[in-house]
Amino acid sequence: MFWGGTRVAALALGSAMLAGCAGTADLTGTPAIPAGPMAQNSPPVTVLDGSLECVPYARAHSAVKLYGDAWTWWDQADGKFAREHAPQTGSVLVLAGYAGPKRGHVAVVRAQVSAREIRVDHANWLGDGAIYLDDPVSDVSPDNDWSQVRVWNVKTGGWGIRTYAVQGFIGPGPTETAPPPLDEDDLDPAQIARLELGITK
Repeated sequence: MFWGGTRVAALALGSAMLAGCAGTADLTGTPAIPAGPMAQNSPPVTVLDGSLECVPYARAHSAVKLYGDAWTWWDQADGKFAREHAPQTGSVLVLAGYAGPKRGHVAVVRAQVSAREIRVDHANWLGDGAIYLDDPVSDVSPDNDWSQVRVWNVKTGGWGIRTYAVQGFIGPGPTETAPPPLDEDDLDPAQIARLELGITK
């Protein structure tokens, strides 16, 4: 009997710890979350096994050829790529403070379903290295300005519980005055490594 009680207590403690990992965002005053993705007839989210980070996936599947950590992309894009506060197909969604101030996440906008819902393709969203295709993202900002979003969680079959701050959308193309993007085929491995580390000199 004692062992069973200890086991239940351990499970309760483990559940509480996992809940803390899932985020403790204050949800007071946030807009109501949609019941589910609006495109009811669209195919479900496709999940492909892999061991890929979000940055190389976004770079390979968009016209935005930036390097370095995801949280640096918004600033890096200044003067090189169009930066907007509304989604466009092919643009890159940049989330800020994904898991702290120096952590971010980037995802490629696949389609706009409505004024408040898009579909994205991205990697490593749940920290598992997997690639998620056609993943719903909902604008939950009070002013409908895409400054806050929630992302569909394929594992739970519902919207994620956390609200994420959005820096904006990069691209899909360069700014009018931007130099042409780097062609990875013209870079040697040392140059690519320096760019991945954010070293531009």
